[in-house]
Amino acid sequence: MQETLINNLYQYMKDNNPDVLLELEQAGTTSQYLSDKIGSVDSLIIQLSKEGKPPHTIEEICMTQLTEDLRPSRYGYIQQLLESEFEDKYNQFTESGLLLFEISNMIKHCNPVFDDLNFSEANEDNRFLRYAITGVIKEYLDTVMSENVSDELQQSAETER
Repeated sequence: MQETLINNLYQYMKDNNPDVLLELEQAGTTSQYLSDKIGSVDSLIIQLSKEGKPPHTIEEICMTQLTEDLRPSRYGYIQQLLESEFEDKYNQFTESGLLLFEISNMIKHCNPVFDDLNFSEANEDNRFLRYAITGVIKEYLDTVMSENVSDELQQSAETER
């Protein structure tokens, strides 16, 4: 059961929270994180088994608990906003293979807004939240663009010397 839950949680994170998974992999703590998370539902597994629940029901209940702090996905939220509001940038990041990294950076910039507005499943459709996050994404993209132009100008100046 634990092995199945580890695999399911890993796949869930890969699909919904690749930014979190990326951070864990960079820190070398993915296995520890997954083990700790699965360990947190050991007593629930025992309780549900004693109640005679079938394995698929136990897995479903455990996955709901294991993913509670990963929902809603900030990654998915920003990805959807980027694709709908900044389609050219979204396509550019996708084609260059930088989408995961750029969205991860955007999440870091957006985290204060997500936290201040208590981002949750209850308010993820809130129009004010959408406007606020869209504004931070635009700010981020403007900053990234100005840095890229500055870097290109600097490289161009150095090449001309």
